[in-house]
Amino acid sequence: MSRKQAELLLAAVILTRSSAYLFSKTGLETLGTFNLLAARFLLGFVVLGIIFFRRLKYASRRDIIGGAIIGAVFTAVMTFELTALKTTDTSTVSFLENTAIVFVPLIEAVIIRRLPKTASIISAAVALCGVGLLTLRGGSFGFTPGELFCLCAAVLYAVGIIVTDRYSHKCDALIVGIVEVGCIGLFSLILSFIFEQPRIPSGGMEWGCVLVLALVCTGFGFTLQPVAQSHTTSRRAGLMCALNPAFASVLGVVFLSEPVTVQGVCGALLILASLYIPHLLEHFGVRRKKIA
Repeated sequence: MSRKQAELLLAAVILTRSSAYLFSKTGLETLGTFNLLAARFLLGFVVLGIIFFRRLKYASRRDIIGGAIIGAVFTAVMTFELTALKTTDTSTVSFLENTAIVFVPLIEAVIIRRLPKTASIISAAVALCGVGLLTLRGGSFGFTPGELFCLCAAVLYAVGIIVTDRYSHKCDALIVGIVEVGCIGLFSLILSFIFEQPRIPSGGMEWGCVLVLALVCTGFGFTLQPVAQSHTTSRRAGLMCALNPAFASVLGVVFLSEPVTVQGVCGALLILASLYIPHLLEHFGVRRKKIA
């Protein structure tokens, strides 16, 4: 798989996961946070286990450990995200959680003890402005508990991207993704028994939300992220987080008849531009060297 193909796959993964805000918000009306996560990820794991049973038989110890570590990080991410959704608008959650765009290069810089490249800083800033235009249309935030949960989710999401990058390049990325899904379901089930009164989803609405979240957002979205990241960099993957609110806005226009605004279009264009800034700066730098 080429880097371009990997980034197209990652974009498709982000597209499927961008619909999760809507279905999670609906599911949380009747199900507890951990109950919903457990039902979603355990069902997704069972389906993936059936499809890829032969592949899973050859899972190495490193694959399982990597999947478990990534699963633990994303259990925390999903916990903060769903807790925030109970009290905060989806647009604000989308904006604050996707500030992971900025945190990824910063955390990477701390790990390798080197300042981020200028192109990475400019790209992240442009993408963040685009996300703000898309999600904060006339809105505001003032660090309520829900918004603090979003920021925690953003930092952990950035950590998850970096950890996924490390293990996806050293392990069988598909197995890591499947183990990750199973571990998120297991950890959520344990937490549900500790903090909630877990039950099996009932009724068409609950099962509809769980099935979409399990089969589409989890089975495809979470499982294939390590596969896509195994052929690109963590900074590039972090920058592509900006596509999440862009896709969410498009889905809102198509399925919820939300209005198309100039501000929203400008935000989407900034996000798209941010993905090409590193290439443009690199090309400009090469040309300057040739001229010199």
